[in-house]
Amino acid sequence: MRSLFFLLFGCSTALAQPLAPLTTPTGERTAQTYCNPMDISYRYNFEQLNERISYRSGADPVIINHKKGNNPGEYYLFVTIQGGWWHSKDLVNWRYVVPDKWPMEDMCAPAALSVRDTLYLFQSTFEQRPIFISTEPEKGKLKFYNRWLPRLPKDIGPWDPALFHDPDTDKWYMYWGSSNVYPLFGAELDKSRNLTYAGNNPAEAYKAMFWLDPYKHGWERFGPNHSDPFKPFTEGAWMTKHNGKYYLQYGAPGTEYNVYGNGTYVGKSPLGPFEYAPYNPVAYKPGGYATGCGHGNTFLDNFGNYWNTGTTWIGVNWGMERRIVMNPAGFDKDDQMYVNTRFGDFPHRLADKKWGSLQGQAPDESFTGWMLLNYKKPVRASSTLATAPTDTVTADRVADENPRTFWVAGQNRPGETLTTDLGSEHDIRAVQVNYFDYKLAIFDSDSTVYTQFKILTSTDGKTWETVADLTKEPKKDHTCAYVEIPLRTNGKPVRARYVRYEHVYTAGKHLSINGFRVFGNGLGKAPATPTVTAKRQKDERNADLTWTKVPGAVGYNIRWGIAPDKLYQTYQFWHDHPGAFELRALNVGVPYYFAIEAFNENGVSTLSPVVSSDSVR
Repeated sequence: MRSLFFLLFGCSTALAQPLAPLTTPTGERTAQTYCNPMDISYRYNFEQLNERISYRSGADPVIINHKKGNNPGEYYLFVTIQGGWWHSKDLVNWRYVVPDKWPMEDMCAPAALSVRDTLYLFQSTFEQRPIFISTEPEKGKLKFYNRWLPRLPKDIGPWDPALFHDPDTDKWYMYWGSSNVYPLFGAELDKSRNLTYAGNNPAEAYKAMFWLDPYKHGWERFGPNHSDPFKPFTEGAWMTKHNGKYYLQYGAPGTEYNVYGNGTYVGKSPLGPFEYAPYNPVAYKPGGYATGCGHGNTFLDNFGNYWNTGTTWIGVNWGMERRIVMNPAGFDKDDQMYVNTRFGDFPHRLADKKWGSLQGQAPDESFTGWMLLNYKKPVRASSTLATAPTDTVTADRVADENPRTFWVAGQNRPGETLTTDLGSEHDIRAVQVNYFDYKLAIFDSDSTVYTQFKILTSTDGKTWETVADLTKEPKKDHTCAYVEIPLRTNGKPVRARYVRYEHVYTAGKHLSINGFRVFGNGLGKAPATPTVTAKRQKDERNADLTWTKVPGAVGYNIRWGIAPDKLYQTYQFWHDHPGAFELRALNVGVPYYFAIEAFNENGVSTLSPVVSSDSVR
């Protein structure tokens, strides 16, 4: 009788509605959400082969919407030193493509562009290098378009190049620069001469576009939270034409800091003159898990929505250990460019239509509203590696929202687990598992490099249900694995208190994870609305922020901008932050407005009243 009672009432698995399928017959996911850092098969490096330092990495992204004929565009992602590129039809499922020929060495910070059925590709260089073209990039087919772009004077480049075609004039341009000494440069290219520099003298074909000015632009200052006096770097040029204006974008002040962002200058012609946009930076994400979003590009999806890509920093194994992010972007009614990084490393929807009227606000249509459920919640591991006293590799590190802390299992074997206790039942919508490369000796992403795991949930910690199983998918290295948990067949989410990662396979000696992140919604109420004050310092690049804390909050978003209806910038803080901060990212001579919102597992508060900082002197 007791066994029958347990079968009927004690076993949630037996009575649970089945899950709706989220994969195609070939095993590809059909989910329409994503989460930063992007879930691609980042390649293992070879730059530090001689130093025996092994890590996955990816940086300096360019996503191109490549359209052939009347077919819908397909997406190609090019990243520094990856030995190839990625191809996607939906911005979710990315297939790695190995080219049939490759430049003399791998590409750093490549330039890519699609014009009239042809994809153009060019690498960073200080030497003479060719431009490649492809009409079949999905097959890895490359051809030489020209053999050698003429050499420029010493140290000029073109490093970190960007190609631009003006559809209204049919003229071609290149922009480049990666330096804390030189400016960003630009030059016209001559299409009649296979895109070599226009004019008879390549050494005179280029000109300076602009220099950084950290004495007026606070966000261009170097270091964490712009605190280092070291001279900053400008890099990562990109050009976007919108409404007859030319937006020349750039990354600053340095890839290895949380404040790595993208700014823009605006002009009326492709080579200027350009004016600094007072609302800079346009892409900025200094707080949260995936901090930094500089050095990327801006592209349109098939529905006419803008996106901006960028680079986020890990920097444990090596200073240049990085990942890729993608955020919704656009232009408001005043042609102000923006990139929306609010909850930028929480799950977001991909567009299936053109987003609605902006009405002066950055669109939040892409945000799912799925909140982080396990920030600093208890996590139990099946085993932990015994290490030197200076190493801390315990399970709690996977829930502290710091990509530079991590857990290492006692052994890399199937069946190792991480189990997080949410404290009460929540609706579980997605899980992200970010792998870390702990003392590995892998220097090539061959067929043995892939990741497989299962996600299980439970209401009582005893009876478990498998809600995701990557062993049923084609083998792939999900470095930043993002798994959307399917709804029940009755349309309701999986509800659980406990969520478990069960390991199946990853390459190398150690299993290590630096982020086990659970997303969804609690069953309670969002927190109350906090308040914020902002006082501009004598140095107008800085403002002192203070805010009230509210019960039940997990964190806060400080939002600011150059007008009350243009609060496009966001700095995310956790509730355990002191509640005061010196913001050092402002522009001299520009008034600013601030507001704040609180969030927890259940949702987001209403936005506080907007306040202004002290008047600009």
